[in-house]
Amino acid sequence: MPPQPHANPPGAEVARHGVRPAATNAGVVHGAGISALNQLLADTIMLRDLYKKHQWQVTGGDFYPLHLLFEKHCAEQSTLVDMIAERVAALGGTQVVMPHDVTEITRIARPRTGRESVPSKLARLLDAHEAILTLSHEAADIAGLKNDDVTHNLIAGNVVRLNELQVWFLLEHLDGSPVFPHRT
Repeated sequence: MPPQPHANPPGAEVARHGVRPAATNAGVVHGAGISALNQLLADTIMLRDLYKKHQWQVTGGDFYPLHLLFEKHCAEQSTLVDMIAERVAALGGTQVVMPHDVTEITRIARPRTGRESVPSKLARLLDAHEAILTLSHEAADIAGLKNDDVTHNLIAGNVVRLNELQVWFLLEHLDGSPVFPHRT
């Protein structure tokens, strides 16, 4: 008989996500940073998963270029997920990683289960990017005030830069002209 999943497997939880273990010595300096990074992590995981959903469900005349664009953006967001999660760990925090935990704290709206139109997909992705960029600017400012240059550089140099670039690519698909003008 295969093993059965447990709702609460044996073993004590040694640290909740966002909570710094007592054995670390960085103290309160990074506490707000860990919380902001975990929020950013949850939102980035949700955005990554939105890209994967939209990649799988895109249809229509621009299927191929959008499929490839969504796949590329998903992979790039996956890289950010790893970078943010590693920073939370480096600060002594515990990352939010499980889907049910992510959905509890993300500020990104849950998508419909079914397939959406391409303009709806693009609007949903742009809304998610906007939420991440807003939080990123706030979190970078907090990190800067706390002289946490590594967190500031991660957010400003990686998270903001990539999300702004992806927004630009998405906006190019909303200008009303098709991706391949010769098809019209």
